[in-house]
Amino acid sequence: MSLTLAGGGKSSLSTLKLKSFLVLTLGLFLSIVDLQVTVVVLLQLYTATLLHDAGWLKILATAYFFGSFLNHNLFLAIHELSHNLAFSTPAYNRWLGILANLPVGVPMSVTFQKYHLEHHRFQGVDGIDMDIPSLTETRMVTNVVAKSIWVIFQLLFYAFRPVFLKPKPPGYWEFINFSIQIALDITIVYFWGWKSFAYLILSTFVGGGMHPMAGHFISEHYVFNPDQETYSYYGPLNFLTWHVGYHNEHHDFPRIPGNKLHKVREVAPEYYQGLASYKSWSQVIYMYIMDRTVGPFSRMKRKPSATKKSE
Repeated sequence: MSLTLAGGGKSSLSTLKLKSFLVLTLGLFLSIVDLQVTVVVLLQLYTATLLHDAGWLKILATAYFFGSFLNHNLFLAIHELSHNLAFSTPAYNRWLGILANLPVGVPMSVTFQKYHLEHHRFQGVDGIDMDIPSLTETRMVTNVVAKSIWVIFQLLFYAFRPVFLKPKPPGYWEFINFSIQIALDITIVYFWGWKSFAYLILSTFVGGGMHPMAGHFISEHYVFNPDQETYSYYGPLNFLTWHVGYHNEHHDFPRIPGNKLHKVREVAPEYYQGLASYKSWSQVIYMYIMDRTVGPFSRMKRKPSATKKSE
């Protein structure tokens, strides 16, 4: 079996135990996903109702130190579901993604899948992979202050970059996602007020900015080592983020659920142990901001004729 490893060149994986592992894991039904997503959604919505008459400082503090972890967990559950890893039927994954989307406050789960699968098929291809910062970002974000602002607002850059660079017409599922999300938002505002809704939005925003959980946005593909395009993170926050830190492993085997990716590294350590990796997302953010040689421009780019990759 031959494939291109995200952290290296083209390698032949002939190890029988790896083949056996892949056969057993591909198409795995993750029954725990529904329960975990449901619990986190209910906990976050309940927390929002408790803050309906709280002071703004309390709302902001709760959003940063608590709600941000819940919403980022749900965002990465949506990432997992975008690969159809919970159910064998894609529609079931979309429905669960729409459920996970609810506390985020803004409809995004269906649209995210469209662009994210292209990130896997055309990784680094300028104009197609919307994970690549725009030319404007690379020109303007070049110093410590600009990079700090960029990190704080990076979730907005990720959200609006496709709108300006590669807009896609909304489809049927996006209409469903939008309708359900807006209906919930209106319900929250009507019964509990704007502060409850603001808590949800703040949880999403601060959790995607200058926050330990958001370090994965930078650690995954921003090049700190000129010989390596993709980097894994092997720290404790993997347990809260659906193991998205195993990013080399994820790009090599996107059809393996996140909670099984550590098995890939255990089965084939020779392909991953020699690669640069991280143990702290907070440290990655600090290095990104302080290192003058690193910025939005620190990405490997390919021409549009690049070979398609698997999802």
